[in-house]
Amino acid sequence: MSRKLLGLALVAVLAGTACRGETSSAPPVVVLRNMWYQPRYNPQSKSEFFQDGRTMRVPVEGTLAREMEVSPVVGDGRTPDEGGFVDSIPATVVQRVGDMQRLVARGENRYGIYCTPCHDGLGTGKGLVIQRAANQAFAPPSLHDERIRKMPDGQLYQTIVYGHNNMPPYGPQLPIEDRWSIVSYVRALQLSQANSRGVAQ
Repeated sequence: MSRKLLGLALVAVLAGTACRGETSSAPPVVVLRNMWYQPRYNPQSKSEFFQDGRTMRVPVEGTLAREMEVSPVVGDGRTPDEGGFVDSIPATVVQRVGDMQRLVARGENRYGIYCTPCHDGLGTGKGLVIQRAANQAFAPPSLHDERIRKMPDGQLYQTIVYGHNNMPPYGPQLPIEDRWSIVSYVRALQLSQANSRGVAQ
């Protein structure tokens, strides 16, 4: 047998015995240890690296998170000069969703999940939570009140984001498009109820 064939046979035997499926007690072979043992900080812990000793860093001035909305019109429902509320849903939001019909359909779904328990399906403010509450003094207003019907869309948007009185803020759990979709559905709901009651818009 030639040396070449003998070498190949030896490699095959060694390869076969190396894959027995047994658990090794030896530590793993790690080529780049800095990828294996990565330093990290716990929240509110002290840092030896930064001069001020804080691990929780303030973002660099002028930087924005990738998911942050830079437009005050879309993100806050405010006019470009941030001096007031926008009167209607920004066209940018409608374009992102596709069209107004899709925005309202999405709003109906989100309204059913987040708003119906208190405001009920018609927006009268007599949802199951209020019906079962011991104190009716905290009942939400009807969404068909003239004050709310004449409220700018941006103000209604901010009410969803930040809450009002007993209404909790929904900004942290609802994406921007979902917040505006609820505004669009509330407007459609107000319009449908006003038409059925003969209320002038």
